[in-house]
Amino acid sequence: MSESSGAGLRRELSLRHLVASGLVFIGPAAPVGIFGTLLARSHGAVVSVYVVATAVMTLTALAYAQLSAVVPRAGSVFSYATAAIGPRTGFVAGWMVLLDYLLIPSVAFLFTGLAMHSFVPGVPAWLFSGAAVVVATLLNLSGARVLARAAIAVVVAETVVLLVVLAGALGVLLHSGTTQPWHAPLTGVGGFSVTAVVGAVSVAALAFLGFDAIATFAEESAGAPRLVGRAMVACLLAAGVLFLVQTYLVALITPVSPAELAADPALQGTTFYDATREQVAPWLATTLGVSKALGATFAGMVGIAAGSRIVMTMAREGRLPAVLGRVSRRGGVPVLATAGITVVTLVLAVWAAHEPTGLDLLASTVSLGALSAFLLLHASVVGYYVVRRGSRRWVLHLAVPVAGALALAAIIVYADHHAQTVAAVWLALGLLYAVLTGRKPARG
Repeated sequence: MSESSGAGLRRELSLRHLVASGLVFIGPAAPVGIFGTLLARSHGAVVSVYVVATAVMTLTALAYAQLSAVVPRAGSVFSYATAAIGPRTGFVAGWMVLLDYLLIPSVAFLFTGLAMHSFVPGVPAWLFSGAAVVVATLLNLSGARVLARAAIAVVVAETVVLLVVLAGALGVLLHSGTTQPWHAPLTGVGGFSVTAVVGAVSVAALAFLGFDAIATFAEESAGAPRLVGRAMVACLLAAGVLFLVQTYLVALITPVSPAELAADPALQGTTFYDATREQVAPWLATTLGVSKALGATFAGMVGIAAGSRIVMTMAREGRLPAVLGRVSRRGGVPVLATAGITVVTLVLAVWAAHEPTGLDLLASTVSLGALSAFLLLHASVVGYYVVRRGSRRWVLHLAVPVAGALALAAIIVYADHHAQTVAAVWLALGLLYAVLTGRKPARG
């Protein structure tokens, strides 16, 4: 396969392709795995948690929409921060968001391995995880259109299974009534606690991470530059509605109380499945588990694709080795960048599958890179529009990004301290790399 740094990405993705890619990375049933944890932390007010989380992430999506229209490049927040503030800030933003794109695919493939191992105990989880990485990589190397079509198929299948589960839950509610008060998912069990809800948002935010992957396909969008921003907002709002509906209905039929879940954390990871199995139908819980396993594989696929485009863009602009910026002429994909992300993902996923605490460690760290980069994203909106262009649209270009940055800062404060340490070490490594390789960018 011939390659060239001059070969370009192909503009062949429509609005539905972009939205589907974002949704498959997020996952229509993303709350399933953390449902029990949120019930316990919020004292039952899981819907209120997602209302707040959706609002916070919408502010971030609006920031992406503002910048993707004027900086239509595949580097996502790296490109935005570079154009708005300067190359130094751009490097930091790109380096931090790479942490997110290295860990999210690893977590996704690990989840696939663990889920399939539960169905076929004779095959080790790491083997399933490794096979999933191989399949996802082959699809990525086939080109953006093949990837997008696969994403659409997965989103449709996972959504259909989820809708069947929700229809079953609704049938149970109409026939047998609720196990919790109708208002409990909003107000909590035993009274509403603002502190508990805000604390749970730091976990719920994990379900939304991935919508920003749409921005990395900016150079493959077949429409106007604003198409990427529209796709991101549409993806996030669609995910928010799905999250609110599924958590509300299943919370009403969950037989275990939030207090019981808090007292026994081992129950939290399977609460959604357990409620579906006990209250709706055992086969439906199994079907949901299989669809989630497959969905995780394709979420990892999109994650590798998004991460490779960030690496490619940073390489093209001299922040990483130039060889990583090459795009294959035949497939129109950054082959070496994809291979590099794949190797790291494979190593992390297989390692975590062998380690009893591997999933906890990866999951607790996965959001910090993205949230840190999102802070710089909001700063970039102010820098680009207010500082550089003198915009007087104070609400859109100042109030909204400041509010978004403050909300993200609060989420970071609530994050696990081990994750904060990993993020700090990753940042230090990035700065050290820039200094030692002489890739410290010129003044912006």
